[in-house]
Amino acid sequence: MVSLEAEHLTAFLSSLAIGLLIGVERERAGSELGLRSTALSALLGTLSALVGQGAATAWFLPTALLALTAAATLRPSTNTAGEEERHSGYTSRMALLLAFTLGAAVWLGYRQHAVMLAIVTASMLHFKAQLRGFSARITSRDVVSVLQFAALSFVIFPLLPNSGYGPYRAINPHHVWLMVILVSGLSLLGYAVLRACSTRLGPPLLGILGGLVSSTATTLVYARQTRARPAMTNTAAFVILTANLVVAVRLGALSLMAAPTLFAALWPVLAGNVLAGGMVWALGWRLLRQQQAPNAGPELTNPTNLRVALTFGLVYAAVLLLTAWLADWAGTRGLYVAAVASGLTELDAIALSTMRLFVTGRLEASVATNAIALAIVSNLLFKTSLLAWIGGRDLLQRSVPGVFAIAIGIALGVLGGRLV
Repeated sequence: MVSLEAEHLTAFLSSLAIGLLIGVERERAGSELGLRSTALSALLGTLSALVGQGAATAWFLPTALLALTAAATLRPSTNTAGEEERHSGYTSRMALLLAFTLGAAVWLGYRQHAVMLAIVTASMLHFKAQLRGFSARITSRDVVSVLQFAALSFVIFPLLPNSGYGPYRAINPHHVWLMVILVSGLSLLGYAVLRACSTRLGPPLLGILGGLVSSTATTLVYARQTRARPAMTNTAAFVILTANLVVAVRLGALSLMAAPTLFAALWPVLAGNVLAGGMVWALGWRLLRQQQAPNAGPELTNPTNLRVALTFGLVYAAVLLLTAWLADWAGTRGLYVAAVASGLTELDAIALSTMRLFVTGRLEASVATNAIALAIVSNLLFKTSLLAWIGGRDLLQRSVPGVFAIAIGIALGVLGGRLV
C-alpha cells in the first residue's frame, strides 16, 4: 500500500510539473488557457489513465480526452457580462490537449518520455519568433531537397539489397546508399545552419559550415567573389583555409562512422592537418580582426537534392570498383594512383571507398591511411589551382601559406603514424 501510494504521488507530481511547465509559457504569452488550465489538464490525464486502468475500461481515457477537446473548442464566445472573451488560439488548445496526453503517458509508464516531450513542447512554444524567422528564410527548393533526402533515407534505402555485386563483389547497393545518406546528411546539416545563421557570426563560422557543405564549392564561390570584390581577398583566403581545415574533421567523422578501427591509424594525419594549418589560421584571424575586412557569405546551392545524391552514388560506386581493380592489378601503387586521380574532384568518394576496402580486409591500415592522405593533398592542389585560375594572384598568395602548412602537417602525420 505504501509503495502504491508513493507511485500515485510521484505520477501526479510529475504530471503537475509537466502541466506547469507548459502552462507558464502559455501564461506569459497571454493565453486564456494558461497555467491553471494546463496543470489541471495534465492531472486529469493521469487520473483518467489511473481510473481507466483500475476499472479495466479501455474507453474511459479516450472519452475523457474527447470531453476535454469539446470543452476547449466548443466554448462560449461571450462571458456573463456579455463582453467578448479573449481568444485562445489553436496553439494553446493543442498545448492543453498535449498536457492531458502527457499526463496520461506518465501513469502508463512513459514518465521519462513525457517529461522530455514537455520540455520540447515548452521550448517550441517559447521560441515562436525564432522558428518563424527560420521558416521565413527557407525556400521552396530547400523544402523539396529535405523531402528528397527523407525519401532517399527512409523509402529507397530499406529496399536495397545488402550483398556484393559486380567484379570483386565490390558494389554493395545497401552500403553505397548508406554512404550517400551519410555524406548528404552531413552536408545538409551544414547547409541548414548556414542558411539560418547567414553572415551574422562572421568568417570562422562561414568557413566551418562551408567546409561541411563542400570545401570545393566554398573555394569556388569565394574565388569568384574576390575577383569581383578585391577588398575581400583577406576574408576569402581565411574562409577558404577554414573550410579546408574542416575537411580533416569531416573525414574523421566519416571514419568513425564508416570504419572506426581505421581511425586509430588515420588520426595522426588528420591531427597534423589541423594543427599545422591551425597555426596559419590563428595568424590569419588576428590580421583579419585588425583590418576589419568586409564579410560576405557564400551563395551555396543545396547539396542534398536528388541529382547531387545520385551523382555522388554513381561516382562512389565507380571509385570503389576502380580502387578494388587497381589494388588487385597493381597493388599498393595502383591504389595510390586512384587516390591521386579521384581526389582531384571528389574527396569523399575515394576516402569512403578506401575505408570500405579496409573494412572488408583488402587493405592494411597503413596503406589506407597513405591513400587518404594522398587524396587530401591531391584535392588541396586542385583547389589551389582553382584559386590561381579564378581568384587571381593576390588570393593565391594569401592562400599558399595555409595550403603549404596543411601539406606539411599531413606529411608529418604520415611519418608520425609510422613511428607510432
